[in-house]
Amino acid sequence: MTDTTGADLRRDLQDRLLEAALPHIPFDGWTRDAFAAGASEAGLDIGDIDLAFRRLPDDGLDHFADWADRNMLEALRGDSAFPEARTRDKIAMGVRKRLESMEPHREAVQRSAGLLSHPGRGPLAARLVWRTSDRLWREAGDVATDFNHYSKRALLSAIVGTTTLYWLNDSTPDRAPTWDFLHRRIETVLRIGGRAGRAVARGSALRSQFCRNESAAR
Repeated sequence: MTDTTGADLRRDLQDRLLEAALPHIPFDGWTRDAFAAGASEAGLDIGDIDLAFRRLPDDGLDHFADWADRNMLEALRGDSAFPEARTRDKIAMGVRKRLESMEPHREAVQRSAGLLSHPGRGPLAARLVWRTSDRLWREAGDVATDFNHYSKRALLSAIVGTTTLYWLNDSTPDRAPTWDFLHRRIETVLRIGGRAGRAVARGSALRSQFCRNESAAR
């Protein structure tokens, strides 16, 4: 039997430590010092850091992305307009709500992006953005299990990544240029994805026809 209680307790501890450390990350980076300062302020034991995050900064970056995803999903589930929205609008709402949840922690996001841009963390960066994309597509109602499952997530990963970078460089008070950029990216990527999907479908149809012809010729 899975020890969900233990997993939940660990995640709660991770959340408390992360939220306490976030104000210190702009100054100390994703370091043990930042988490130690947060733990002290939150009344947690320094030893809790090792229980929650065995490898810093990677475990901290991983949990920060997971925390932002959960905030995004919670916001979407609380939005009465979400269930009836078009799929592309659901995707835009999700990306926007995720960024808005991190608005108070833009400098921590900047530090996170800097670390994840290092070549050695390429696999971690790819895994985190793929996880975000998968969660958002599932929340939007996607049930594809074929080629589209992977292409949708790959395309959305590109949208999440580029929009996050644009948002980090957007100094306007309402971030309107970021939301305009997000919608343009979605429109562009959906057109590309649609063409790619049609090409794959045509290729599959041709392969099927070829196989039928080969069978008939035998």
